[in-house]
Amino acid sequence: MKVKIPHTLVLLFILMAAALVLTWIVPSGEFSTQPNELGRDVVIPGTFEPFEEKEYLPATSLFTVVPRAFADAQGIIFFVLIIGGALAVVRETGAIDALLGKLLTTFGNRPGPLLFLTMLAFAVASATLGMAEEYIPFAIILVSMCVALKMDAITAIGTMVVGYCIGYGVAVLNPFTLLIAQDIAGLEPTSGMWYRLIIAVPLLAVGFHHVWKYAKKVRTSPESSLMFGIDSHLNQQAPEYPQLTGRIIAVLTVTVLSLIIVVVGIAFEGWYLVELGALFLALAVVTGLISGIGINNMAQVFGKGAAELTGTALLIGFARSIALLMEDGEILHTVVNYLAAPLSVAGAEFAAVGMLFIQSILNFFIPSGSGQALVTMPLMAPIGDLVGVSRQVSVLAFQFGDGLMNMIVPTNPVLMGILGLAGIPYEKWFKFILPLLLKLLALCSAALIVAVWLGYS
Repeated sequence: MKVKIPHTLVLLFILMAAALVLTWIVPSGEFSTQPNELGRDVVIPGTFEPFEEKEYLPATSLFTVVPRAFADAQGIIFFVLIIGGALAVVRETGAIDALLGKLLTTFGNRPGPLLFLTMLAFAVASATLGMAEEYIPFAIILVSMCVALKMDAITAIGTMVVGYCIGYGVAVLNPFTLLIAQDIAGLEPTSGMWYRLIIAVPLLAVGFHHVWKYAKKVRTSPESSLMFGIDSHLNQQAPEYPQLTGRIIAVLTVTVLSLIIVVVGIAFEGWYLVELGALFLALAVVTGLISGIGINNMAQVFGKGAAELTGTALLIGFARSIALLMEDGEILHTVVNYLAAPLSVAGAEFAAVGMLFIQSILNFFIPSGSGQALVTMPLMAPIGDLVGVSRQVSVLAFQFGDGLMNMIVPTNPVLMGILGLAGIPYEKWFKFILPLLLKLLALCSAALIVAVWLGYS
């Protein structure tokens, strides 16, 4: 008898219920904190104290947390809705389909290089600028391209997510993870870059091999696709692609310029969701006017595009609810304390690998990279000092655990948003990504052991 996998929202609700029960079982407690040189509150090792009295969250929290989580995640939710509307307008102009036609003409017989360069681009942007949410707009375009190349949505999103998560794992300049973690550990900013760049090569090779092997199987045998039989509006493609007319070239030019402005704004002006959302809203208006589709049609298409991402917005809100329940139950510091304690009596190599797996587990509870750094690095750095693990290795273990686990944890709102946008059920994605994640964790474990032997600092 075939077991039917619950809908992704049902899975998230089950995880919410499990998180609530965990808050009833695990003692509440916290570490003392103090501001560092940058004014960020970080925990003080050895100061964990359980609370004398534990406040139990009521069962109704399972429901009241949802609207609170939506409010907490409103930035990314509204960003997703604006992106959906903006890209719908751009696509209505025919520009995206015309560009896809050109790409298919150029790379129709060479999809491998196209996918590799795409994955590399995502990895580089994440490793340097710390981009993640900004990739959401590319999901629809990438899926459409891969479907046209006789691949599927999982190939497309695999190329994106694997690239961005490996980029986070080997961060070179990432201001949201690497720089914060190194600052807490008392290291020079971006120090140790040479080893991370070396590690990036085998990680990307393994990641691309996994995605490309699956993609080739789908191209040869479409029924082998994990998405086979799943209806998705993204799988509908026009039999003929429009020509690159003057207006379409103008629309594409404006779109590319907008993406360049995104990169510059993030890198030099500190832009985030508000500014990016405003930019994509302006892009919809400008491209709509250039193409001549009409303001009424533009408004209708924008509304329809945003409405299609309502399910994605729900996934993001429910994913945030899980972490919020853990915070309300005041058990995050308790979990960190329990996990970190065994490392203080371990050997250097074992401790380094243990740090990786502890950070990987904690990523489920603290999906924010900067948040995880602020909670865990004040503990891991001095523990590393005690067991012979350099602080640079401790930071590297944090990077690996935070970056790679973003591929799979359902509490990551960016991942759930991208999967929802692409129409990929979480259980299908889990089946695809788990084997790769295990291979990457094994490779990273070996890299940490070698780093200990080399005295990486």
